[in-house]
Amino acid sequence: MSQRLQMLQVARLARRTLGEATELVVSFLQSLATPGGGYCNRGGRPDLYYTSFALDALLALEALPAGNEQAAATRCYLDAFGDGSRLDYVHRCCLARAWASQPTDALPAEHRAALLAGVERHRAADGGYNSRAGAARGTAYGCFLAMNARADLKQPLPESGSEAEQLAACVLSLRAADGGWSNSGDQPEGSTTATAAAIATLRSLGRAAPIGADEWLLARRHPAGGFTAAPDAPIPDLLSTAVALHALDALEVPWREHRDSMLDFLDTLWTAEGAFHGSWADDEPDAEYTFYGLVALGHCSV
Repeated sequence: MSQRLQMLQVARLARRTLGEATELVVSFLQSLATPGGGYCNRGGRPDLYYTSFALDALLALEALPAGNEQAAATRCYLDAFGDGSRLDYVHRCCLARAWASQPTDALPAEHRAALLAGVERHRAADGGYNSRAGAARGTAYGCFLAMNARADLKQPLPESGSEAEQLAACVLSLRAADGGWSNSGDQPEGSTTATAAAIATLRSLGRAAPIGADEWLLARRHPAGGFTAAPDAPIPDLLSTAVALHALDALEVPWREHRDSMLDFLDTLWTAEGAFHGSWADDEPDAEYTFYGLVALGHCSV
């Protein structure tokens, strides 16, 4: 199962904790929809990146428009990007993710093949993936995006063979000196998001995470709840919390003795309009953080 589908499964569980507030989240996400089919970013403009998160959040809440004008407009919005050839790497992967939320026959076969070829153009010389085409080394984020995009395009990388071996070797080479992972090699400290991305990629390849990865993640837990982005980060944030919990559950690492503090932290980021802030320093909620709020809540709901 792809990492996206795993996160969707977990996000669906958030309804257990949200209860009647689920409708508030749905209303917030629907308020981001535009007549042109896309969903708004923080500037109020249709944005493919935020659209991919809004669609998955609505899908998790069983509220994704289907068979109405908004559903048709969304497919027209996505279709306008064609085969993704004018998009950068991140947005090409977002396009693949957004199409994955639509009916299986919605994406033309020729566009699917072109999107996959576009992702493959970002394979680095060491067998990993990098947002910069022609790079010598892959990055943790680049590898994570590629694995998800390939799965979204129905072409997951096999767990065996030279491609898989090279990709796994690339990810392992990105481990930082402190035991976490960084987005590039030879760094003294890892980051929570890069570490979670590396664990997810290795698991997608059928590889176990190296010893110590779980302890590194657990050490990022903040006393007030949530997880920090790095060893020296002063406050926790929602993205780091969601991906850390997702990785810890994937590794079957016990953490639920801290469940109450996690829920308390998530409550501090919750807004009356049915959305989530990214951190205590963040003033504006959006579709991306609301999706990660659902993922974090889902893990806390188990």
